Amino acid sequence: MSIMNQSVLRKIRIVGIDDGSFKKGLFRRAVLALVLFNGSGIVDVKFVKILVDGLDATSKVVNSLKSWTFDAVMLAGVSFAGFNLIDPFVIFQRFIKPVIIISGTKPNNRKVKLALQKHFSDWKVRWEVFKKLGTIHQVRTFEAGSPLYVEVVGGDLDWAKTIIRNLAFCSRIPEPLRVAHIIARGVH
Repeated sequence: MSIMNQSVLRKIRIVGIDDGSFKKGLFRRAVLALVLFNGSGIVDVKFVKILVDGLDATSKVVNSLKSWTFDAVMLAGVSFAGFNLIDPFVIFQRFIKPVIIISGTKPNNRKVKLALQKHFSDWKVRWEVFKKLGTIHQVRTFEAGSPLYVEVVGGDLDWAKTIIRNLAFCSRIPEPLRVAHIIARGVH
């Protein structure tokens, strides 16, 4: 795939989703920020409150996305507010738009499974989301920087890499996720 030109980048609408900080045991709910970008600019922001360690994140995100027109969704992982999971396959099936899952550190699904088994009686339900994910790929947004770890649902890996690299202009994290994280932290 060729490098994305600037006119295409200006037209692409990406939703970045991340949570803010929270203290387990102190808060029952956490805030997710959904930030709609059109190229490099913010178009709209929504907030969703989800239960810490709950199972309501996917349905609340799907409901929030219904009123937006977008080309793809970027998730800062799949686990939010502890182990409240956003299922990228549900988002893809509902909107037929690619979902790019990005992590700054390499996911360790073995440790995740052990933690789920230890702390949740419904761990098998939660584990299904992780089990469905595909291969984890490394993407460097800056040549000298640390890699990001990326999984793509419903989209082409080369396309996702191009999007990630073109939207990572302030840090190694693409702007839709970086801004969603900052906003969610500021609100909570």
